Amino acid sequence: MAIERKIPNLDTVTTINDDGSKYNIHPADVKGSFTTRRRLTAWFLIVVYVALPWIQINGYPAVFINLDELRFHFFGFTLLTQDLWVFFFLISGLAFGLFVLAALVGRVWCGWFCPYTVFLEHLYRRIERFVDGDATKRKRLDAAAMSSSKAIKRSIKWGLYVLASFILAHIFLSYFISIPEVWKNVTDNPTENFSQFLFILAFTGIFTFCFGWFREQFCIILCPYGRLQSALTDDQTITVTYDYNRGEPRGKKRKFSIEETGDCIDCRRCVSVCPTGIDIRNGIQLECTACSACVDACNDIMKKVDRPTGLIRYDSTAGVKTGKRNILRPRIFLYLLLTIFGLGALTVTFLNKAKPFYGGVTRMLGSPFVASAEGVRNTFVINLTNKRNRDASFTIKLEDKEAHQLQAEDRTLTLTPLAEDSFTLSILAPIDSYKGTLDIHFIITADDGTTQSLPARFLGPGVRLYKESQQNK
Repeated sequence: MAIERKIPNLDTVTTINDDGSKYNIHPADVKGSFTTRRRLTAWFLIVVYVALPWIQINGYPAVFINLDELRFHFFGFTLLTQDLWVFFFLISGLAFGLFVLAALVGRVWCGWFCPYTVFLEHLYRRIERFVDGDATKRKRLDAAAMSSSKAIKRSIKWGLYVLASFILAHIFLSYFISIPEVWKNVTDNPTENFSQFLFILAFTGIFTFCFGWFREQFCIILCPYGRLQSALTDDQTITVTYDYNRGEPRGKKRKFSIEETGDCIDCRRCVSVCPTGIDIRNGIQLECTACSACVDACNDIMKKVDRPTGLIRYDSTAGVKTGKRNILRPRIFLYLLLTIFGLGALTVTFLNKAKPFYGGVTRMLGSPFVASAEGVRNTFVINLTNKRNRDASFTIKLEDKEAHQLQAEDRTLTLTPLAEDSFTLSILAPIDSYKGTLDIHFIITADDGTTQSLPARFLGPGVRLYKESQQNK
C-alpha cells in the first residue's frame, strides 16, 4: 500500500482528514543545537515533575495538595482553605506572566516547557520510535495491512504506552497523597482503596488516550493557550519564522539554468519534522508551537547546499520584512506591569495576612448572654489552627479588659503541627461596672510573636433595666 502524503495548507488542519477522521503525523528525527537544548530541558523538567513529591521541605513534599485534610503545601509554605484567596493573585500573576512570554516569544512555552509537550515528544514518541522505527518505517507500518508482525509491534507499543501512563498516573497521584500512601495502594488489595484505584485507572486511560492517540490535536483543538496567543502576538513577536525574502522563489538551483531561485530548495524537510504537521513557509500559524525542529532541519540542509543558515529562524515578521525589531513595545510593558501587580499583591497580602496560624471566634450556641446577680456573662468559642509544621504555643487574651472593666482569664494552648482545636472563653461584666453592649477584641499571640486580632461583640440587656431588675430581687 502506498504511503499517503498530505500537503499542509492554511485552509485545513493537517491532522484532520476531509471526512473528519484523524490523520496520523509521524515527524522525522532531527539533530541540531536547538533540538539538543530542548531535549536537555525536557529531561530536566521530567526529573523535576517526578522528584517534587519526593523532595521534603519542613516535613512535607515540596508540592503536596492534601485534599483529605484540605492542606496545601508549596515549598515549605502551608495554606489552608481559608488562604485560597492567595491563589487568585498567584494565578493572575502567572497568567499575565504567560501574556508577557507570548507577546515576546509566541508559543515557546508550548514547544519547550509545557508538561504535555514534554511527555509527548520526549517519552511517548521515543517509545514509538524504539518499537516502530524512524518516520519512514512508521508510515509504511501504518499503511500496511494487518499482519502478525504489525500486530506484535502494535501490542508492544501500546503495552509500553499503558505502562508509562500507569507510572505517570501514580506520579500524578503522589501530588495528592503521600508517597508511602501511594506505595500502600500499590501493594494492598484495590478494594481497600477503591476510589484511589479508580483514580489510577481513569488517569492511566486518559494519559494513554492523549499521548498515544490524540497527541498534537490536544494542542491544536483543546488547549486554550494556542487560541489566546493569537490575540497576544503581533508583528514584533519573536517566533519561528520563514525568511521569504531569502527563500522565494523556491526551487533547486540547476546548472546552466538562468532561472533565479531563492535559498529554499523546496526539500520539504521542515514539513517532515514538524510535530503538528504544518508548513512554516506558509507563515505564522496557530498550530506552530515554536519547538524549533524546523529551524534545525533547515539549517542542516543549508549547510549541505553551502548556503547561509537562518532561512527558518527565531525572528519577528517585522524583522523578516524590514530587518528591524522592536521587542520592548507598549503592550509588553502593560503585561509586565500587570504581572508585577499580581505577584506584588500576592507577596504583600501573603506577608500581611497569611499568618502561620488561623484563629476564629464564634458565639456559643444558646442564649447570647446570661444575666445574674454577679453580672452579665458572654461565652465565646475560639477556633485555632496551627498551620506550621512544628509544635506551636499560643496565648489568647482579651484586649483592654481593664479599660472595659471585664473579667476574663488568659488562655495558653499548644498545638501539634497542622492541628486544630477549639475551646470556650467566658467573659464577665460585673454588675457594678456593666456598661451594656461593647465591641471587644481577642488577641492571639504565637510563640514567635505573630499576633492576630479577632473582633467580637459583648452583648447584654439594657443597663438601667438590668440593674433595676437585680435591685428588685
